Amino acid sequence: MTSLYQVLAPTGELTQDIEGRLDESVMIKMYENMVLVRLFDRKSINLQRQGRMGTYAPFEGQEASQVGSALALTPGDWLFPTYRDHAAAIVHGQSMARVFLYWMGHMEGSISPQGLNVMPPCVPIATQMIHAVGTAWASKLQNEQHVSLAYFGDGATSEGDFHEALNFAGVFKTPTIFFCQNNGYAISVPFSQQSASKTIAQRAAAYDIPGVRIDGNDVFAVWLTMKEAMERALNGEGPTLIEAITYRYGAHTTADDPKKYRDQEKLAEEWRTERDPIQRLRTFLVQRGLWSDAQEAQLVARANEQIDAALVEAESYPKSRPEDMFKHVYAEPTWMAEEQEGELVKPAKKEDIPA
Repeated sequence: MTSLYQVLAPTGELTQDIEGRLDESVMIKMYENMVLVRLFDRKSINLQRQGRMGTYAPFEGQEASQVGSALALTPGDWLFPTYRDHAAAIVHGQSMARVFLYWMGHMEGSISPQGLNVMPPCVPIATQMIHAVGTAWASKLQNEQHVSLAYFGDGATSEGDFHEALNFAGVFKTPTIFFCQNNGYAISVPFSQQSASKTIAQRAAAYDIPGVRIDGNDVFAVWLTMKEAMERALNGEGPTLIEAITYRYGAHTTADDPKKYRDQEKLAEEWRTERDPIQRLRTFLVQRGLWSDAQEAQLVARANEQIDAALVEAESYPKSRPEDMFKHVYAEPTWMAEEQEGELVKPAKKEDIPA
């Protein structure tokens, strides 16, 4: 079995020397971003419960995997998120207001700032992996120094797109980084029922590419592994498959009830108390004299202000309309699409309304 790479233990102690490999300023930036996105995640769940946002996919517990990997990127790199990777998108430069808009049903929520290569969240499972290979190959052909980072979950490794993406990337040595957040469940199906292989990282051997298994709640391990994968990619050595072992504390989405398929209270509490990514980093920073309670209070207040301002901006948009779904599908609308849109917007006849 592929061994687990860890740098920062759950106790906040280093398991190996990283002198000269990770600046203290980056460590603090990691912490600030993880706190920000956790508060954003909790706010989003509350908004969904209040009816101010649609179904939402929470990520609490997976902050180190997303923040550490996204922080390692350079501005021109490509990021392909799933529906759970809004923390990574925010860290790479997507505005929180845009993320709110996405979950409120606005097409504008899928638009990234000019010059920023953040793709829309991918809901179909694993399809974004092939897209990431394509952009990486294009970057290679144009002699650009950019990588493409594709996020996916353990469930995506059961899809044919997973094989096709890794196979193509391996053959053409594209600068693609495949980042699997293995949180143990494909919605309700545990990993043990998805695959006979003990790890996801070991599958890299079939494509003759490196496969690395890391502690996904250790932001140092995530960042350092990403930097090594990026260096390989930009040196023409091809893709890397990273399996980050992590855990989502909450439901698959706000429409899911995790108590139906796992001991939710016991497992979530174990991960929160023993392996939480934010607490682990805070312990380390406090021990180093790099963080204080006063800094914590200032950070939380600042983050909440940023989140509230983003929400005000998002809620100032006009309400999205159901007929907007017909936009941007065809260059020229087909007669079938026009007919369907007409049926959607026409007033209901009195006889069609149930008594």
